[in-house]
Amino acid sequence: MKTLIIEEKCREMMMYGYQALKQFPKHERHVLGAEIRLSMLQLQRLIITAFKRYHKKTTLTDLDIELAILKRRVRLAKDLHYLDIKKYQLWVEQLVELGKMIGGWIRSVNANTKKQVAAL
Repeated sequence: MKTLIIEEKCREMMMYGYQALKQFPKHERHVLGAEIRLSMLQLQRLIITAFKRYHKKTTLTDLDIELAILKRRVRLAKDLHYLDIKKYQLWVEQLVELGKMIGGWIRSVNANTKKQVAAL
């Protein structure tokens, strides 16, 4: 299977995220930590789904929403002092980079849709 750059960036973010989650307090590893893990896995799943689908618009919207949810959860972990500032900044940089890639993907799909409508 051809791997996408965004898929590889998501994998790198997940690898970093799993390492960062190890420093969570034990009582939160199975609550907020589990929610963050599920969001990361859902993000990866939506990237693969969008790549495979012919009509990508709704899947890309879901992908953008899931990224926003993940950002909020990571910020909450930082606010609760489960993540130190350095780890938070590195993690958010990766999430912002994914957001830019998702935004570009959405714009390209929208541009292609407009071209198809104009051709009619």
